[in-house]
Amino acid sequence: MSDLPLILQSDLTVVLETAHPRFEEMRDRLLPFAELVKSPEHLHTYRVTPVSVWNAAATGRTAKEVLAFLRENSRYGVPANFESEVRGWFERTGLFVLAADGARLALQCRRPRLLRQLLHDPELKSLVSDLDLDGGVAWLERGQRGLLKQRLVKLGYPVEDRAGYLEGSALPLRLRECSLQGKVFGLRPYQVDAVAAFYQNGSEQGGSGVVVLPCGGGKTMVGMGAMAAVGMHTLVLTPNTVALRQWRSELLDKTSLSAEQIGEYSGDLKQIRPVTLSTYQILTYRRSKEEDFVHFSLFSKGNWGLIIYDEVHLLPAPVFRATAELQARRRLGLTATLVREDGKEDEVFSLIGPKRYDAPWKDLERRGFIAPVQCTEVRVGLDEERKIQYLAASRRQQFRIAAENPEKARALRALLARHQGERILIIGQYLSQLQSLYQELGYPLITGRMPTPERERLYQAFRDGKEPVLLISKVGNFAIDLPDANVAVQISGTFGSRQEEAQRLGRILRPKSDGGGASFYSLVTEGSADQDYAEKRQRFLTEQGYAYSILPAEAILEEQAA
Repeated sequence: MSDLPLILQSDLTVVLETAHPRFEEMRDRLLPFAELVKSPEHLHTYRVTPVSVWNAAATGRTAKEVLAFLRENSRYGVPANFESEVRGWFERTGLFVLAADGARLALQCRRPRLLRQLLHDPELKSLVSDLDLDGGVAWLERGQRGLLKQRLVKLGYPVEDRAGYLEGSALPLRLRECSLQGKVFGLRPYQVDAVAAFYQNGSEQGGSGVVVLPCGGGKTMVGMGAMAAVGMHTLVLTPNTVALRQWRSELLDKTSLSAEQIGEYSGDLKQIRPVTLSTYQILTYRRSKEEDFVHFSLFSKGNWGLIIYDEVHLLPAPVFRATAELQARRRLGLTATLVREDGKEDEVFSLIGPKRYDAPWKDLERRGFIAPVQCTEVRVGLDEERKIQYLAASRRQQFRIAAENPEKARALRALLARHQGERILIIGQYLSQLQSLYQELGYPLITGRMPTPERERLYQAFRDGKEPVLLISKVGNFAIDLPDANVAVQISGTFGSRQEEAQRLGRILRPKSDGGGASFYSLVTEGSADQDYAEKRQRFLTEQGYAYSILPAEAILEEQAA
């Protein structure tokens, strides 16, 4: 028993030793139903939560399967409360089923007494109109569909939504077998599986949910596959205009859609066409905090049969509220990570839908669909003057001082020398830091203030090899298609943002034309808040199987000197 790999604790956490010979196997088997919360060097701690269990159930896993795995591999057994909580969360799936009933919806509870108890909640009670408490049925207006699911999840009960969908306007669409660029095209096997898991042959059991694939894993292709399966007018929401234009380019290159069938609804254009591409930015625009969101009418201006939320983990809170009213439309979320720094994973679950498909990053790497990456944390010291400033500062100021440590520039120059001739992205959080590096190094700097055409010109120059190195602000976190980038250097980040770390690594994950790997460096100030937050940022990638080697900056500087 003493050599079993897992230690289960009564607070619903699971501890796994990284040195255990079965570490990788255990990590991959925990991933579908548990979340990594701590990842120091020797011990990784996972937590099982209601949403992690409900997502596991949505992908076909059962309490019997999960608990058997835990019993077989727990060094000291399974605490009684751990087993009862996990079993209870699995049992709650399917207790509430929502179905169409004429002009209204009927919420059926398999335990009428439970429904009676929950209706003591004033907010839940306000959402239903008629009741049959003996039969465990509550009726509600169709417009309350999203709010009801939200409230029940907050009360600890997921809803199986079988109320069906409105049929949007028809849009015949097929995927090309040869792209306009002359390349053979077809969905990869896992992309076909992802589309099937979402669409469920058009039944009411599918049509809403989230597909989780690594950056470079072809989430846009899955979106196009879903559009072809649904065959209706589609609204695609993206993080920014650059991502919007990339969607347009891919749709024209790989589907039968014509340019006239694709509209752009952005700050520049207000086109509504059978396929309309928009951004979260334009949807959440309003003249003042007291006024309405002027572009929310886009949701009702088209007869949409499908709404795609690209990078759904970035979905702003106001769009959640609008989505609560769109439950009769098919909804597909695409993301590399369900991690949200605001903790609203339950909102994604209740309003977009459960996780329908998840491909482990390392599995796709082994199959050659994404590039292998070597991750390195480079630890840089502070000079004496800044050490004094650091010690006298508040915690927030300490992070800024450490993140903008000028000594990082020396380590960066050494890394540039190490990777001379390769395609390199230097990504940072602070404009002052990036502008200083721009003045020192002379490489192009891309920020959010740069006009989109100029940004796209520089990205194209990078693709063509005319600009081998780019400095990029946080606009580079998402939706930049630079397949030949094989080195990324992160000089500063957003505190402990796990999704940002994953997205930045994703900039170099696309398979390389020469079949080679990639390198990801994170420059952190040793013994500081910067290092503490770096550990938090790395958790999601650690969960996916990426190990960071630790390298003192002096080692790189000595290498350069030699």
